[in-house]
Amino acid sequence: MSVTEADVRAALARVVDPSGGADVVSSGMLGAVSISGGEVRVVLEVDPAKGRAMEPVARAAEAAIAALPGVTRASAMLTAHSDSPSAPPPNLRGTGHGHAHGHSHGPAGGPGEPLRQAAKPQSGPIEGVDRILAIGSGKGGVGKSTVSANLAVALAAEGRRVGLLDADVYGPSQPRMLGISGRPSSPDGQTILPLRNHGVTLMSIGLLTPEDKATIWRGPMLMGALQQMLRQVAWGRLDVLIVDLPPGTGDVQLTLSQKAEVTGAVVVSTPQDIALLDAKKALDMFEKTGTKVVGMIENMSTFVCPCCGEETQIFGHGGAKAEAERIGAPFLGEIPLDIDVRLSGDAGVPVVAAKPQSPQALRFREIARKLIGAGYA
Repeated sequence: MSVTEADVRAALARVVDPSGGADVVSSGMLGAVSISGGEVRVVLEVDPAKGRAMEPVARAAEAAIAALPGVTRASAMLTAHSDSPSAPPPNLRGTGHGHAHGHSHGPAGGPGEPLRQAAKPQSGPIEGVDRILAIGSGKGGVGKSTVSANLAVALAAEGRRVGLLDADVYGPSQPRMLGISGRPSSPDGQTILPLRNHGVTLMSIGLLTPEDKATIWRGPMLMGALQQMLRQVAWGRLDVLIVDLPPGTGDVQLTLSQKAEVTGAVVVSTPQDIALLDAKKALDMFEKTGTKVVGMIENMSTFVCPCCGEETQIFGHGGAKAEAERIGAPFLGEIPLDIDVRLSGDAGVPVVAAKPQSPQALRFREIARKLIGAGYA
């Protein structure tokens, strides 16, 4: 028998918050419900001031869900929600009580202990991180995450100590691209230990949630999660932390510029006019937030037929270079549209690692060397 969202809601309707006297469903506390096979995760949105006092309610919610037929593991994630921009970050793990398989350890702490907010400043430099390089696009679908992953591996191949923060909370793709799976751990319930592959240290919401499930968070929750991933992750000593931004010019971009000292930003665009229109918005956003644009990359620049060798400019050509010249920013290079780049990313081995001597990999290495030479990585 498979459990349904209606079953979960019915079970949680019997869990009462003693402080308010209402159940977690009717009180509006219940946020997202995620069901994957027999594993059920729920998000409970609570007043930040009552976070620790609400842990018994979270455990009661887990017990109610775990008692449902067909449930093998239940997890309730306490998330601090507030309309105030000063709201503390949400807990990035659930208390994690299991059913048939015992305790489900999340990315931090032991069972029943959510990740605590670290007693660290919430703005300014990140301990151990020399530079922060934001990768933005203004538009989805231009291959920004692919560029971020390959650029990170290329910088590591050039001898740099590299971290990659997947800040696209709604569409995290870096775990797949870097071939990383499993949950980060935390020995003290306060600091998250990131995972590593291809010489790159990675943190991503995608490591904490099922790959096929949506993250449904409001703005303050999103900003809190970003701050935790910036400041409560044990990045170690890094020459550069690459931040793979989501498309657009929203909360994540603004929070990053306000809460961290960003060394510079790289804007990725395809050559076509539609993509460049949104790239210009990203450029304008970085200017307004005081973030220096250290270069532009033209992705999917040309296509070379693997059969006949003919070069085709599918999306046009040279648009990003012309825009870089217009604003006086360095043009870092062109990346061709190539099936090996796509296949290697899907396989979890970026082309820079999979085929290090290929023309595509050498383009990324050249861009990496330009950034290092200019002091940005």
